[in-house]
Amino acid sequence: MAEARTYIVTDDDDGIRLDRWFKRHMPDVSFNLVSRWSRTGQLRVNGNKAVPGDRIEAGQEIRVPPAETTPARTGKPVRKRVDLTEDEVRYVREMVIHEDPHAFVLNKPPGLATQGGTKTTQHLDRLLDGLGDDRGRPKLVHRLDKDTSGALLVARTARSAGHFAKAFSGRTAKKVYWALVVGKPDSDEGTIDAPLAKQPGTGGEKMHIDEEHGLPAKTRFRIIDHAGNRAAWVELQPLTGRTHQLRAHMAAIGHPIVGDAKYGGPEAFLTGGISRKMHLHARRIRIDAPEGGKIDVTAPLPVHFAESLSTLGFVEAAGDRVPPPRPQPGFKAKRVPSDKRRGERRSRGAQPKAKRR
Repeated sequence: MAEARTYIVTDDDDGIRLDRWFKRHMPDVSFNLVSRWSRTGQLRVNGNKAVPGDRIEAGQEIRVPPAETTPARTGKPVRKRVDLTEDEVRYVREMVIHEDPHAFVLNKPPGLATQGGTKTTQHLDRLLDGLGDDRGRPKLVHRLDKDTSGALLVARTARSAGHFAKAFSGRTAKKVYWALVVGKPDSDEGTIDAPLAKQPGTGGEKMHIDEEHGLPAKTRFRIIDHAGNRAAWVELQPLTGRTHQLRAHMAAIGHPIVGDAKYGGPEAFLTGGISRKMHLHARRIRIDAPEGGKIDVTAPLPVHFAESLSTLGFVEAAGDRVPPPRPQPGFKAKRVPSDKRRGERRSRGAQPKAKRR
């Protein structure tokens, strides 16, 4: 008798719904079949019965029935094509900043969700029909938060989707983000080492530092420039892929990302003409191409971010000239009360202590 199949949830799938995991990794398995497995108790997560709407976490084990129990299909599954308006097609095509036979790289604008949800009907995944051709419909292989802008790679074929998904889950894909943060970290560069877990009472919509139960999370940061103690322009590189990792980590060391009310509260906003939008941008993505070589793409800044850099006296070109990071001692981040954070309208006292590893 055939044995059940088991899969381990990777960092890149942390926080997504179980039905979305099947859509990414087992596209030939229909939603109806997943629902049937759930009703009959054959679908399990960490040994417990699961339903398609459950959110999964990195490291969990998904158990599905043997392949033999999957009904054979007579042909390739057909996805109903979304009817987009001419403006929507133009909108998604204008996002394209790189195109090759295997992938598109899009410059996602802030405010556009990557995937849909119960109350989200306008999202990038829906718009991908506007980029379809004889290769089929492009496929998402990673995501950005709704209010985060910048480089987002989508695969053009099922084969390339598998290649890129493996690169993201194996952490061989490199992503560089730019952010404006409130105040100025004491160290010019370093690594934040702070386990993250879903904050109770938020429905999984917010993360917090949890040394006991959190999953490992590491972020490398480097200051590109700063405006006194008012704000700093930083480069961020996630070494792991937890939900909201960069946002939670910067807030945890007392320097929330400008415009990030969820993690910084009222203290995440600056006066003097600085936009209230989120200032977190996926500046660059570098990943191995399926047939050799590299895809290496830099995404231009959105208007509000570029204007904020100018207002603070920063020169955008300086960001791309920053040398590679040097090995630095890491820091164990702790939650910092808002009245202890450094920046305008706050005390210029000592930076909260960070534990050396």
